[in-house]
Amino acid sequence: MSDSQSEQRRKLQPILLGSDINVYGMARSFYEAYDVKSIAYASAALAPTRDSQIVTVQVTENFDSDPVFIEKMREVAAQLKDDTNYLLIPCGDGYAELVAKHRDELTQSFLCPGVDHELFTRLEDKVQFYEMCDKYGLPYPDTLIIRKEMVVGQDSISLPFDFPVALKPANSVEWLSIDFEGKKKAFTIHTAEELNKVLHQIYEETDYSDVMICQDFIPGDDSHMRVLNAYVDQNHNVRMMCLGHPLLEDPSPSAIGNYVVIMPDYDDKIYQRIQHFLEAIEYSGFANFDMKYDPRDDEYKLFEINLRQGRSSFYCTLNGYNLAEYVTEDLVMEQPFIETTYGQGDMLWMGVPKKVFKEYAKPGKDKDKAMAMLKSGHWGTTVFYDKDKNLKRTLLMKYAFHRYIGQYKKYFKENKG
Repeated sequence: MSDSQSEQRRKLQPILLGSDINVYGMARSFYEAYDVKSIAYASAALAPTRDSQIVTVQVTENFDSDPVFIEKMREVAAQLKDDTNYLLIPCGDGYAELVAKHRDELTQSFLCPGVDHELFTRLEDKVQFYEMCDKYGLPYPDTLIIRKEMVVGQDSISLPFDFPVALKPANSVEWLSIDFEGKKKAFTIHTAEELNKVLHQIYEETDYSDVMICQDFIPGDDSHMRVLNAYVDQNHNVRMMCLGHPLLEDPSPSAIGNYVVIMPDYDDKIYQRIQHFLEAIEYSGFANFDMKYDPRDDEYKLFEINLRQGRSSFYCTLNGYNLAEYVTEDLVMEQPFIETTYGQGDMLWMGVPKKVFKEYAKPGKDKDKAMAMLKSGHWGTTVFYDKDKNLKRTLLMKYAFHRYIGQYKKYFKENKG
């Protein structure tokens, strides 16, 4: 029996890191593809994975940081069985960074999609990432990198472009650990006074020390956004790319920019550009890109790369491109690369109640198309799954969806209107 055949005869056990909707989407993908239940490790038990029969969440306090993370993973590794392949998949920025940091040790026990720590650090650093975009011809918005010393003790910041501007942290992990009045995941700022106030709050009232990214604001509503998820195999071949067209985003301060409605899309130019980039830098694992169409020069401008699948990436599986299958075929079955799959589908992904979409999405042909998909039954969600139904879970998920009605009433006009 060959090594490859032996690997395929072994059991499959997905190990997921986190407990959010991203984790549930991956657990559901594995269950749909292989009828296998996942095990998740997390620092807290979040709603999307509660009372589930397809994923078991084991909570360890402070698991999202060292030394607790690596100590716990060593405990897990010591209990692994020889007849099982353990796929380790981080489902958040912090966990992705921890896996990259400890990759050499973790790969002795687990099959780990992803890049080494050196490439991870370069891509995670926004300055180096935008330099790589320049090198490989990926358009991105005009950008000013703001450092702490440019703010503390200074009266104002001089910008090379006009207002409004977008302002966001370069270090999303560090950003999660701080708090101040008016904190948001990202800001849209209209005046110099507002910009200076926010920057001084960040650097003088909190422990945030990394750089802030200030960018020319690309005009247009949420429907100008695009999201792309990709899987790149261990030999740096792009096996799958799936483009989505977000039609609505979360308006609440802590979640601004999170997509809540995604329609499948196809754009050969975007696919070719991203594929060239990923293969040129010798990437591997899941990748998630956010971009926005700029009508001023007819280009899609890249905002960032997430070194993991996106939190709304279940739209890929929903449209027939099961994320679990690509990583399993690559690392477990070791199936040779044949050709790149370029996604195009006909299923609308919903992360909010239909009434929220109907009321808040911008009118136009995209909304009309999405409404037709809803009417014809060509839609689905991540968390409502017929094979994972019980009363407690159903009530909790309905409550989670219902809360969006209040969130939109409270925040949409201020942050998205």
